[in-house]
Amino acid sequence: MRYDWMAALAFIGSLVLLMALGHLLVSKIPDLQRMRELNREADRLKLGQESFRKAVEVNNRTALITSLVFYAAILPFFVNLEARALWRYAVDIVAVLLVFDLFYYLTHRFIFHGKILRRVHALHHQAHTPTQIDALYVHPLETFIGLVLFQGSIPLIAALSGGPLNAFSMAIAMLIFSQLNVINHTYVNLPYFPFRTLDTITSIHAAHHVDMNQGNFATLTMLYDWLFGTLEAPVSRDAP
Repeated sequence: MRYDWMAALAFIGSLVLLMALGHLLVSKIPDLQRMRELNREADRLKLGQESFRKAVEVNNRTALITSLVFYAAILPFFVNLEARALWRYAVDIVAVLLVFDLFYYLTHRFIFHGKILRRVHALHHQAHTPTQIDALYVHPLETFIGLVLFQGSIPLIAALSGGPLNAFSMAIAMLIFSQLNVINHTYVNLPYFPFRTLDTITSIHAAHHVDMNQGNFATLTMLYDWLFGTLEAPVSRDAP
């Protein structure tokens, strides 16, 4: 595999563009904008606490450094700009996300909620009724592990499929990974069409945050919780 820096730049550029388009879309939908403001109001109060704010800052620096190292030193070997059939784009995206979610499920259940790093993960579980900023209120070691699990899924799928993956499809996979982790913690109270699925996603993860003895350990889908018997019912949430 060769070092394809142009593909890595295309990945980063596509990711930035997709995130900007997503934020623009949210700003144009009144119901989503209302939820956004509710979260921002609650987040401002949390960030007003020095210890909370410093924890978020350290977490963000850890995520930035980890990502930059991956983008510069690893990603260019495993992505390219070669066109593929549409089905292959979809298969690659789903494969990376499902492999990551399995790795994360096992890590979350047996390491973060086991004896090894339970105290580390307890920082994040101080949020019993999470809002958007709580996605970033995480111990830096946990952030590092989570990112490495996702980033490592790209080289793994590339190796199993026999060559680099398309940079644009991996940007979509990265977008889904990053945004679902934020959405999981966002307060949403929109139990009606077309937002019912979004409401369910946040309510499922809210059940995990009730205390550290709950299930719902996966972060992208509930597939592995369903398969391994740790699926918990969604919980209704009070306004933040």
